[in-house]
Amino acid sequence: MKTFVPKPAEIERKWLVVDAAGQTLGRLASEIASILRGKHKPIYAPHVDTGDYVIVINAGKIQLTGNKLAEKMYYRHSGYPGGIKSIPYGRLLKEKPEKMLEIAVKGMLPHNKLGSVMIKKLKVYADEKHPHEAQQPQTYKIVG
Repeated sequence: MKTFVPKPAEIERKWLVVDAAGQTLGRLASEIASILRGKHKPIYAPHVDTGDYVIVINAGKIQLTGNKLAEKMYYRHSGYPGGIKSIPYGRLLKEKPEKMLEIAVKGMLPHNKLGSVMIKKLKVYADEKHPHEAQQPQTYKIVG
């Protein structure tokens, strides 16, 4: 039995629109990461990018469970001693709701060059407007 390797000509990419209003952050991010990897397709291979483009709208209306808005922190470090910055998720949701979802999805993708290519297929917008109508995106319903 031979191993199936999808060729670039065989990969058909779709544009999908996901509405994030009322969705839980982690559950939504894991579903989006699965779509970006291509796990929902029968030609999936872990070493080839077979995923679709994902447009997320209403990222400002994402919900967090428990008391995470006040307690959960987003950290980044400049690389210099004492260069750590922290922002609570409540403030991040108000200022940059797109960033919050991008960080969650990026953490669920492979941490290599393939993951870097996959994250570029994610487009996140805080409200309902997006500039990708020319791609004729299909709505994708996430149950949860």
